[in-house]
Amino acid sequence: MKSITKPVAVFRHSSGEGPGYFATFLEAHSVPWQLIRIDEGDPIPDSLVGFSGLCFMGGPMSVNDDLPWIPPVLALIRNAVAADLPVIGHCLGGQLIAKALGGTVSRNPVKEIGWGKVEVNDPKARDWIGDTPSFVGFHWHGETFSIPPGATRILHSDFCSNQAYVIGKTLGMQCHVEMTESMIRLWGRAWDKENVAAGPSVQRPDEMYQHMEQRLAAMRTVADRLYTTWIAGLETTTD
Repeated sequence: MKSITKPVAVFRHSSGEGPGYFATFLEAHSVPWQLIRIDEGDPIPDSLVGFSGLCFMGGPMSVNDDLPWIPPVLALIRNAVAADLPVIGHCLGGQLIAKALGGTVSRNPVKEIGWGKVEVNDPKARDWIGDTPSFVGFHWHGETFSIPPGATRILHSDFCSNQAYVIGKTLGMQCHVEMTESMIRLWGRAWDKENVAAGPSVQRPDEMYQHMEQRLAAMRTVADRLYTTWIAGLETTTD
């Protein structure tokens, strides 16, 4: 019987942006994981030994900020991709991967906050989410990534051209498919700090909370497909 014995390293960059549903999924599939709390000063691993994959969560900072942990994280991502170790990124995480692999991160034309439609734009998306042509994802970003060299863009939205890309076993996403109800309500309390008016690409907290249970359930159908494809690339051992 094959099993995954090495944990997935999950990098948290902000206390309010933990692994959420991603952790729930890993545990449901008996995949061990280890939280690396960048926000609390946990050291960046200097080796990939002992990990079956890397996951990077979101955060309020920019990958272009002069932060001491960013260069070693970018180096770790490059080493992982070169070693064919699966890497996955959510929002800031997707931006970190893109920058590590030669892409750029810059201001998106508009802030994208709240629920919004994400659409498939390349047949390769089928390898990751099946025949789903679109889904309603959760967004909270003001910057976005370019598609790194050698990667394929698989998702886009009306307000952000690059919503997800894949390269080998690596998946970088701009949207947040890992959200839980508690995370959405926590972030909603910080909506005023964004200093932005509600509009086509930005929802108010009360709009985000409407039909939240149904929206989360629908998004998790897509998250399950994405995560199932991703964990299929993790190294297994035979018991």
